[in-house]
Amino acid sequence: MAFDRVREMFENNMTSGVEVGAAFCAVVDGEVVVDLWDGHADPAKTRPWDRDTIVNVYSATKTITALTMLMVADDAAVSFDDPVARYWPEFAANGKQDITLAQVMSHSSGLSGWRERLVTEDLYDWEKCTSLLAAQAPLWEPGSASGYHAVTQGYLIGEVVRRITGDTIGTVFRDRVAVPGGIDFHIGLPASVDARVAELVPPETRPFQDVPLTEIQRITADNPPTPVELTATRAWRAAEIPAGNGHGNARSLATALSILADGGRDLISEAGVRRALVERSGGTDLMLNVPIRWGLGFALGGDFLPNRNTLFWGGLGGSFVVVDLDARAAFAYVMNRMAGDIGDLRGLYLAMAASEALAR
Repeated sequence: MAFDRVREMFENNMTSGVEVGAAFCAVVDGEVVVDLWDGHADPAKTRPWDRDTIVNVYSATKTITALTMLMVADDAAVSFDDPVARYWPEFAANGKQDITLAQVMSHSSGLSGWRERLVTEDLYDWEKCTSLLAAQAPLWEPGSASGYHAVTQGYLIGEVVRRITGDTIGTVFRDRVAVPGGIDFHIGLPASVDARVAELVPPETRPFQDVPLTEIQRITADNPPTPVELTATRAWRAAEIPAGNGHGNARSLATALSILADGGRDLISEAGVRRALVERSGGTDLMLNVPIRWGLGFALGGDFLPNRNTLFWGGLGGSFVVVDLDARAAFAYVMNRMAGDIGDLRGLYLAMAASEALAR
């Protein structure tokens, strides 16, 4: 079978103890061709990881946020070269009148974190988070470099979506994509779904734990603190944190993002999809300290996958998604045993194996 190698790799991860619970899915031309899940939803291994187990995917949420913004922009004839302040007038404060939507989408707006010290509970206060960003001066010259907007990007994009549509980004995604498409992904998780959520297993170390940080990295990485244990609370799950608290599984991520792989279907024009592929910022990222090319909401991945027109991103601990527009394919991997470094390769290797199978 074409995808035997993918299944073999997934099963090896399980039997070797690399995973506690995980899932991988591939969708090609709108059809699910690989749908794997196994293991346990808790570290004590008392709950099996079932077909419909979901998990907090951290920054893989940004891919759903980007999909939603691309859809809203296409609908409203919004140019990503427009200033954010056109839709959110208060944002023009402190010299930000020329920052564009593209700079927010490509992590180059200079707003990777909050200068004011926050407590964790502030993340549940949408008005406070967005008002502080609107009032704040950029941390560096907008457009001059990227600096990964780890948490702030979701509030920035989400507020633009709210100003355009009148609804929160979680509501727009739910009503226009998730419910009509039967897609089990949530930005703002209802309590009725809590029993299906897998428990994240914290890593032994965290990114940047043992290295000196720049001011930008300090402001971005730990303001406010977000320990893994927070993800088990109802307050975290209920909030809309569109850069980091989406809940879903591999099937829901791959199915949602296959909308882009299929040229937008009836939700986004093909031109609206393909503008995500245009490089908007590049070079060594000021936050991640690695070279990266950013399009609109996604990193551009033609360098390590067979096809050039590829979008990707992942989340803290290891979740990972790839959208291959040339192959009309979307791949997604989620798990609950978190890796402690940014460069975890479990999801990438599975996506590469699936991509190679398609190429054959």
